[in-house]
Amino acid sequence: MTVFLCGFMGCGKTTVGKLAAKKLGCGFCDTDDLIERTLDMTIPEIFEKKGEPFFRHVEAEIVRSLCGKTTVAACGGGAMLNSDTASAAKASGSAVVFLDVPFETCYERIAGDTNRPIVMKSTKEELNALYDQRKSVYMQNSTIRIDCTGSPIEIAEKIADALKK
Repeated sequence: MTVFLCGFMGCGKTTVGKLAAKKLGCGFCDTDDLIERTLDMTIPEIFEKKGEPFFRHVEAEIVRSLCGKTTVAACGGGAMLNSDTASAAKASGSAVVFLDVPFETCYERIAGDTNRPIVMKSTKEELNALYDQRKSVYMQNSTIRIDCTGSPIEIAEKIADALKK
């Protein structure tokens, strides 16, 4: 089964995803890393030279290519905002897990991160508005919601337990 982790930038998808993959005895990948390797460009370069719509198209293709694989995939913050991508993931029998983390926690983790084009061009207030806008879409497009209070190991355990149900 493919497990897609979604949530706002800085919610811990990569950190928790690696731990969850170990707990579940499967592989791990990060869709942003796959995009960078596929295009041989960094995410800021892709946004600058090709634009965000191009990035989102490639991101959707990467997510679709992972459906049916036995892996935990940390998706970029915008991947599951695309209802077609989320529907394709759900239709394949994949679990789409929303990591629900408060905005302030995410912001502490992403503030000043030069590898995040949206962060670099946005104020804290704009990012908070984006968080608020995206949260309801994550809820709608996911199959499981995880309250991310606790350590990364505890959150990985919550994911593993939720998938067993």
